[in-house]
Amino acid sequence: MRKELSKLNELRKTFTGTFKRYGTKTNWHGFPEKTLLFVNVLDSNKKLVTDHIWFKITKGFEKLGELKDNDKIQFDARVKSYIKGWHGRKAEEYESETYEEDYKLSFPTKIQKIN
Repeated sequence: MRKELSKLNELRKTFTGTFKRYGTKTNWHGFPEKTLLFVNVLDSNKKLVTDHIWFKITKGFEKLGELKDNDKIQFDARVKSYIKGWHGRKAEEYESETYEEDYKLSFPTKIQKIN
């Protein structure tokens, strides 16, 4: 679990991260979707909040053009909780099972390169 992010749950903050690489994931319709991996994600006080985070490529990220390894990116995002893994069930069905809650950064905006 990302303990530092859990302290910021539901808050919208400014973060910086170091771009590492592109990746892909399969979306809900079974098609590949391009993703971005950021490492060493810091809050506005330069405190490490997570060692890595993945984002889908949004229009905001597309506007930056092709990113290179070690590009520093600043963005605003909201911290949200989620249940790790996809199990194909509704949230109510998790009550009888053990599951792992984790935290992510959602709705990135004000995305800019700060190299």
